[in-house]
Amino acid sequence: MAGILFAVLFYAAALILAGGLGFRIRDYLRTPAPLRIPTTPAPTTGGGVVLRMAREVIFFESLFKGSLWTWAFGWLFHASLAFVLMRHLRYFTQPVWFWVDAVQAFGVYAGLAMVMGLCGLWARRFLVDRVRYISTLSDHLMLALLILIAVSGLSMKFLDHADVIGVKAFFLGLMQLDPQPLPMNPLLYLHLSLVAALMIIFPFSKLLHAPGVFFSPSRNQPDNPREHRHIAPWAEKLESEA
Repeated sequence: MAGILFAVLFYAAALILAGGLGFRIRDYLRTPAPLRIPTTPAPTTGGGVVLRMAREVIFFESLFKGSLWTWAFGWLFHASLAFVLMRHLRYFTQPVWFWVDAVQAFGVYAGLAMVMGLCGLWARRFLVDRVRYISTLSDHLMLALLILIAVSGLSMKFLDHADVIGVKAFFLGLMQLDPQPLPMNPLLYLHLSLVAALMIIFPFSKLLHAPGVFFSPSRNQPDNPREHRHIAPWAEKLESEA
């Protein structure tokens, strides 16, 4: 019974996540950018923009320049999350890719680092006056959800081991539209419920900064207004009809 319930839950969560992200990205693509507004100093070529975006996404360059403490906790969380996600790919691949197998040894350390980063980001919302002033209930609830996901996952490593073979069979079955039984484990049920909740909430939360950064005109535009006249797509259409 639990396997059927969680199968339905994850199918629904995956549909909401994919549909919500698709709708939001479509909205981003249709949002007009009538002016050149890159944050200076900015690159003047397309290649420079790609390099700048890479530094922003991988190293959080602008955050590093703005607040070292926020950058440290934020980068620690995101880097650890990347390792945790790569480690979890073993549940969705058969045979397991060699590089996924290689990161397994770092998974627990990444999980612990992820909790440290999240706790630092959450403490910032209480201890820094200007951040506390602009923090909303949703900001606190999102951080609490992420911490609970990480802690519940680590608990299955240190407190109550889950049947990883059964868990992998369950998720491979979901991918093949052939749901399998889910091992009985209260911590596993809690962890998966929280992950499904995150998938459902993601397209409607501030976590959309993940895809949104690629559509930010202050980051994805070259600083070349003198070399090239910038005409927004809707303005080009009006100009051609005139």
